[in-house]
Amino acid sequence: MKPTLFVLAAGMGSRYGGLKQLDGLGPNGETIMDYSIFDAIRGGFGKVVFVIRKDFEQDFREKVLNKYINHIPVELVFQSLDKLPEGFSCPADRVKPWGTNHAVLMGKDVIKEPFAVINADDFYGRDSFAVLGKALAAMEGTQNQYCMVGYRVGNTLSESGSVARGVCAMDSNRMLTDVVERTQIQRIDGVVKYKDENDQWVAIDDNTPVSMNMWGFTPDYFDHSEAFFSEFLNENIANLKAEFFIPLMVNKLIKEGTSTVKVLDTTARWFGVTYAADRQSVVDKIQQLVDAGEYPEKLFA
Repeated sequence: MKPTLFVLAAGMGSRYGGLKQLDGLGPNGETIMDYSIFDAIRGGFGKVVFVIRKDFEQDFREKVLNKYINHIPVELVFQSLDKLPEGFSCPADRVKPWGTNHAVLMGKDVIKEPFAVINADDFYGRDSFAVLGKALAAMEGTQNQYCMVGYRVGNTLSESGSVARGVCAMDSNRMLTDVVERTQIQRIDGVVKYKDENDQWVAIDDNTPVSMNMWGFTPDYFDHSEAFFSEFLNENIANLKAEFFIPLMVNKLIKEGTSTVKVLDTTARWFGVTYAADRQSVVDKIQQLVDAGEYPEKLFA
């Protein structure tokens, strides 16, 4: 059975404005997501599941799903604030989504095979899908042995401002030992630095692995997530900004010894439109890849 690609597309681009997932950046109006789907098909994936918000379903079906119909099976699931475990109800004044791992939970009923999780608006690169597809194919029939693609932090920065990344630590076998979400990372005077809990800038090596939210899981991950989400809500339901992030769940599983996460290396350079000012450089980089023969001029002709 081929692995499934699970695309997190429920977030509106708060810093960028509008549905950046639907912004045409390729030479024929292709979205960043189109390149991910194309690379996933090349990497051996057999199905794509998108998690979106119900209120842009029609737009999404017309602008996004239609083009994939003859290329790969697709399904939609929906993330909403009120999709909570029994016994919990969403605070009336909460507007922020519950986070990336809540979005992952939306796939529980439709994903029964090893699966990758990616963001809709990140350009991950061909190599990363090849590496992850191969790892997922080998995970069929296993449990609690997950993986993630670890990008080298120097390959993932924006020229327009700071970025958020999960900074990873791993052991000598490339098993993940810790992942900490750092919300401000940028290159300062030639050195990559992040801002820590005490508002201090901390320097890290260019090759430090970071999570770009490109994970590989087996379906048992949904059960772990459901159980821990209830714990998370017990503690955080009144905090209107608390989010149930994937790194939070993964950290819990590796710290308690329930699961292992292999950090897969990739030479791929990440890029994305974190800020509106990034847009033109992304258009240029995609065009360079097309010119170099990495991608066809028109993806889903």
